[in-house]
Amino acid sequence: MKRREFITLIGGAAAVWPLAARAQQPGKLPTIGFMGGATALAGSQWAAAFSQRLRELGWIENRTVAIEYRWGEGRDERFAEIAAEFIRLKVDVIVTYGTPSAIAAKKATAVIPIVIAGAGDLVGTGLVASLARPGGNVTGLSIQGPDSAGKRIEMLREILPSLRRVAILANIANPTSMLEMGEAHAAARTIGLDVVKSEIRRAEDIAPVFEALKGHADALYVCPDSLLSTNRIRINTLALGARLPTVHSFREFVEAGGLMSYGPNQPDMHRRAADFVDKILRGAKPADIPVEQPTKFDLALNLTTAKTLGLEIPAALLARTDEVIE
Repeated sequence: MKRREFITLIGGAAAVWPLAARAQQPGKLPTIGFMGGATALAGSQWAAAFSQRLRELGWIENRTVAIEYRWGEGRDERFAEIAAEFIRLKVDVIVTYGTPSAIAAKKATAVIPIVIAGAGDLVGTGLVASLARPGGNVTGLSIQGPDSAGKRIEMLREILPSLRRVAILANIANPTSMLEMGEAHAAARTIGLDVVKSEIRRAEDIAPVFEALKGHADALYVCPDSLLSTNRIRINTLALGARLPTVHSFREFVEAGGLMSYGPNQPDMHRRAADFVDKILRGAKPADIPVEQPTKFDLALNLTTAKTLGLEIPAALLARTDEVIE
């Protein structure tokens, strides 16, 4: 390592350590409890983006900060268990993603700061008092996307000019997913589409939904949710079998064989969540840190899936695409 790089590294660590050490027991690193909604594999890119940004801010894992990673694996009941474990571990900050995990964390503690790397309507679900002044122990990033739902429906129509009926798949146990189902439903009806609502509660409900959809829908809109993210390969495989083009919120679904996604850039949101954590570990209170909203949205297309379904992607849509997967 070059001398200048070594001095920079030590200087960054020194800037962080005294601030954290004052509040810690001797020898104990400040600890972050990272609660992922899906599996470690599904959330690996997001967790890596979070950890990398912390490092840029001087928080080096296992040197100046400890991170306890736990994964809900698409089962909402796991979130309460993980939150309880974090309390026993006496973590200094809890990082969550998604509305169910955020609600579970808030129910578990009103003291430990909670940073949400992305969830739906934080005000409507009671997680914060307002975006400008969250109050309490919760802050982070709020994904409120009725306009996004409309854009996804419009993009489906661009690819499928003959689209007449769209199915919307959502986890009924997730309030944000149900809100998005309503927004997608309204957007579809606005442009004259018929809508089939497909609601699930558990992984076992997924296959029967696709059996019921055969011959009854022209495309599938998948609402964001940890359960659906955990089962995204299965969902896209079943959709291909049913000849249903799919639209999603996250590019990870497109990597797993979905046709198209449009939504916030998740690694970017997790990097921004690290900024919130940095402020809190340096003494800021969540109540005083305004909630932010996504600024970077990505459109991704899977051309292999399009070819399998016999679809021609319009040149105008391809020109707007941020990532093409082949």
